[in-house]
Amino acid sequence: MRVIARMNVGGPALQVSTLMRGLDRELFDQRLFAGFVGPGEADYVDQRAPDVQVCRVPTLGRAVRPTDDLRALWELTAAMRQFRPHIVHTHTAKAGALGRAAAVLARVPVRVHTFHGHLLRGYFSPAKTWLVVQAERSLATVTDQLVAVGRSVRDDLLAVGIGRHGQYTVVPPGTTLGVGPGRAEARKQLGLPQDSLVVAYVGRVTQIKRPDRFLSVARGVRRAVPTARFLVCGDGDLHGDLETAADLRDSLHLLGWRADVETVYAAADMVLLTSDNEGMPVSLIEAGLAGVPVVATNVGSVGEVVHDGQTGLLARPDADELTQHTVRILRDDRLRGRLGEQARIWTAQRFGAERLVQDTHDLYASVAAARGWWQAPLPKGTNQ
Repeated sequence: MRVIARMNVGGPALQVSTLMRGLDRELFDQRLFAGFVGPGEADYVDQRAPDVQVCRVPTLGRAVRPTDDLRALWELTAAMRQFRPHIVHTHTAKAGALGRAAAVLARVPVRVHTFHGHLLRGYFSPAKTWLVVQAERSLATVTDQLVAVGRSVRDDLLAVGIGRHGQYTVVPPGTTLGVGPGRAEARKQLGLPQDSLVVAYVGRVTQIKRPDRFLSVARGVRRAVPTARFLVCGDGDLHGDLETAADLRDSLHLLGWRADVETVYAAADMVLLTSDNEGMPVSLIEAGLAGVPVVATNVGSVGEVVHDGQTGLLARPDADELTQHTVRILRDDRLRGRLGEQARIWTAQRFGAERLVQDTHDLYASVAAARGWWQAPLPKGTNQ
């Protein structure tokens, strides 16, 4: 039984959908439980995964509301007692807390939780962050396996005492990218000039992603490269900040959520990420699969996706440094081509959907063998 707070467009929903589709149905009987997306969010199931069946828990959303949360806990516990899963696997923080608590109440034999990132920096005040850490420490004691999307994410969690090293398995995201149109057709569809240099951002427009920093970089880049255009594929609570950037109105193209992200990457010369905190951003993996170089802040496990100087350029969370890197890539056609081609090769090898499914299969198989449910696990995959 897989539990996630909501299936909004982003890395967790993509990975969950990949596993629901990819795990062998003769070996695994899966059910997915999730709440509904919030205002300003797009539903990944509606946009990209209509084939994935979801059991909806109306009170299992992002917002923390004690009465709703208790109802969600009750519904999840009842569902587990009826379904009687061998494994409950939770994704995202709120679902991780309620799902694991329900699994304890329902006496589910094995509990697994995936950290798609963490809330240790950039989300809450120091006091609230301390409370989050204490809660995750307690939850780790009733969890059999902890999964981190990257080594840096795992190490950050271990550094504050969440879980033990032996509990963790690193399973990076895995995805595929649809075949996009050619560059000229993509730009025609998006209303972009054919001769412009295009910088794209794909993801939520919210505080942790620092849209204010994105705008600062855009202004700096425009001064150095006047023909540059900026694409934003996404939405969120700070989308209005982009809409009111009057000085960039002619160069800033706000697309909202689009199911055909491959069209966005096909139209782009590079991708920009300005976040304060990240897990392992799927947008950067998609950019690599499309052969598009990246400039990004070196936070979380970004450095495990983007090899600095080889598949893109990494910077401190600083607008000036990000601007310099962006201008450098836009002005150098040969550098842009080299970084993009190396990104295509690296991401295809490391972040394919089949690898994610195999890694997760191996994790479940090792649990099944240890519990005596299966005679022996299949060979381990590429976990590190």
